[in-house]
Amino acid sequence: MRTLIVSTVFSILGMVGASQAQDIGDVQQGRQLARDVCASCHAVHTGQTQSPLATAPSFEEIAHMPGMTAAALAFWLTAQSHPTMPNLILSPQQVRNVSAYLLSLRN
Repeated sequence: MRTLIVSTVFSILGMVGASQAQDIGDVQQGRQLARDVCASCHAVHTGQTQSPLATAPSFEEIAHMPGMTAAALAFWLTAQSHPTMPNLILSPQQVRNVSAYLLSLRN
């Protein structure tokens, strides 16, 4: 009985961990999405400081903004209208992926 309880607890923890990992997003897929969708305006690569569009901050600048979190990025990326950006239609997973990549640039 004890083995069953321990096994069940570890199974649940594994599912929670996998769910949380999915919520975090995939950095590699986020990098590719940034290259495909964001790079026409933003500097999206590590060490790239000058964006193609002079008024668009680099991803590294955005990553280092005070209070920048995955939740803040998700809010910005899913807002109905962006005063300075085209309206992007990203899936929830794409938002998590690009957020994960962007925040990885802090390191």
